[in-house]
Amino acid sequence: MKIDRQIGILSMLLQKDTLTAPYLAEQFEVSRRTINRDIEDLCKAGIPIVTKQGVHGGISIMENYKLDKMLFTHEEMQDILTGLRSLDSVNKTNRYRKLMEKLSVGSSDFMLGNQSVLIDLSSWYKDSLAPKIELIRAAVDRCKELEFIYYSSKGESSRCIEPYYLIFRWTSWYVWGWSKEREDFRLFKLNRMDHLQISERVFVKRPVPMPDLSNESIFPGGIKVKALFEPECKWRLVEEFGSGSFKEQEDGRLLFQADYTDKENLITWLMSFRDRVELLEPEEIREEIRNSIECMKKKYEG
Repeated sequence: MKIDRQIGILSMLLQKDTLTAPYLAEQFEVSRRTINRDIEDLCKAGIPIVTKQGVHGGISIMENYKLDKMLFTHEEMQDILTGLRSLDSVNKTNRYRKLMEKLSVGSSDFMLGNQSVLIDLSSWYKDSLAPKIELIRAAVDRCKELEFIYYSSKGESSRCIEPYYLIFRWTSWYVWGWSKEREDFRLFKLNRMDHLQISERVFVKRPVPMPDLSNESIFPGGIKVKALFEPECKWRLVEEFGSGSFKEQEDGRLLFQADYTDKENLITWLMSFRDRVELLEPEEIREEIRNSIECMKKKYEG
């Protein structure tokens, strides 16, 4: 994208004395006109870039600026490369890997092999997520509406939104946008979106509030859960809720207490432990689980 390319151009100019517009155009796979616009934008941002015509001409940064004001420290460059590499893990085009290689030109300390932090944002749904992410990014950049089918606990529905942000949170990808049906900003999970396409309709950007992604906002609780787990379940409770979520009883079992948000998710989660858990409270959900077990028993009796 534009900002990625401009960071790459600036990094290369800081590491080389002079570069030509044709060389930069070839490296970033864009036209010379695009490179010229990028140089103009960098100048407007206060970067003292000098261009010279002729056989020995080219694009460079004023010498004093290069000596006194390096753009990135070693740690900052490593953070940039780590972020780009993590994005590359969900993108099948390798655009970010290529940009990392260009950022690393002339500075072996920034090569990927020397990175100590590796982030992989890919998932089991990488093949379906990568095209969706690229499509949403294109819609955001071009201010085009998105149309898709969305699946939720209430069923499936056709949606149309103005997309503004791609968000990675709670191990999943989301898009934050203005829902035309709800006339409000909503968060949509990419894995629940199907038949995603960019509309020809262009929207005018509106003031966008940042989504409240706090756990308290998204997962408000409300269901007071008390359950007894067998000792061999300790590792899962520690991993999913922390070591403070339970108390070990005299018989070795684990008394678990927590707030839960969604009843169906709670039942599904408890059932994943099979006979190694007993729900104590709330009583009404305990009764639902008992009925579910009876129905399952009838299905398997045959």
